[in-house]
Amino acid sequence: MTIWIDSGKITHIDYREQTSVPPEYEVIDATGNLLIPGMIDVHIHGANGCDMMDGTKDSILEVSRTCAETGCTTFLATSVTSSFEDLQLMIENVKKVIGKEPGAKIAGIHLEGPYLNVKRKGMQNERFLRHPNMDEMKQILNQAGDLIKMVTIAPELPGGIEMVQFLKEQGIIVALAHSDATYEEAKEAFSQGASHVTHCFNGMRPIHHRDPGLVVAAFEEQHVSLQAIVDNIHLHPAIVRLMHTIKGPEGVVLITDALQAMLMGDGEYEFGGHQVAVKNGEARLADGTLASSTVTMNEALRKTVENGIPLFDAVKMATSTPANILGLENKGRISPEKDADLVLLDDNFNVIWTMVSGELYKNKQLLGR
Repeated sequence: MTIWIDSGKITHIDYREQTSVPPEYEVIDATGNLLIPGMIDVHIHGANGCDMMDGTKDSILEVSRTCAETGCTTFLATSVTSSFEDLQLMIENVKKVIGKEPGAKIAGIHLEGPYLNVKRKGMQNERFLRHPNMDEMKQILNQAGDLIKMVTIAPELPGGIEMVQFLKEQGIIVALAHSDATYEEAKEAFSQGASHVTHCFNGMRPIHHRDPGLVVAAFEEQHVSLQAIVDNIHLHPAIVRLMHTIKGPEGVVLITDALQAMLMGDGEYEFGGHQVAVKNGEARLADGTLASSTVTMNEALRKTVENGIPLFDAVKMATSTPANILGLENKGRISPEKDADLVLLDDNFNVIWTMVSGELYKNKQLLGR
């Protein structure tokens, strides 16, 4: 099979074993390796020592580079619960760098908080947790324009359902998490416009046979998709298989939820106003609470397959499914007229190279082709 690329787009695909290539085209031989669409991470906080909330443009640019190194070609810059001023600064920095990314492209912003339930706060900073505030959200949207693509909230909080309705009207994906919502409260939120669950099973009321909670409500709603952190820490492999069995590859999205420790190794980090210790790849607060993840997208893909999900389905969960959720019609697929966002993986899911809009990313820089 030969894939033809011109001006950042896939122009056509030739399925013959041999094809004649004009001399003006460069041939890249991918024989013996796995070629997949560029992966899409809808939930990432940082990487390689940099945090999206650092207050600098350089940190966001470094996340873009690191994403490309690990097979991710598109991502949502994701906030954590913070002061209004720190969130405003993060939004301004995203606005300054979007369109100038050195690696993976920014598809928008995912606000994880601040309208979350303190009872299920996880690593979210309790100092800045607050109830949904319509005036504040309107200020955020006025500043960010159409950059806000996803907002994670706890719908059971006062004003929560009204916020779900408002965000839905704005065309924003409403995700539920860090929530103590009952089954009934979650069903109401899903009926009013919520359509996604952030890091499913984590930061929410657990399933009980007399108190099914948010997760079972999400399982029952066909239009609701689920995020999965497949690092074998946040989710048992059997839970990953259960999510896949119930929702299928079209309803489960692989994410990293990574903090700046991604690719940095064990050590001490600051994240969301907390000290976080990473040991053996696990990021935890001093009290043992999980604090984000260090997994990369290519590692998440490998672990998903190792957990028993068919390769074709696992690839969809990292590519076309998040593309569909975000409405990115030109991404997540290898087909004519789509963006030439591609990743070449070896047998162990190591990234050989990443292509972003027809340009190869290798050795920490984009090489124009």
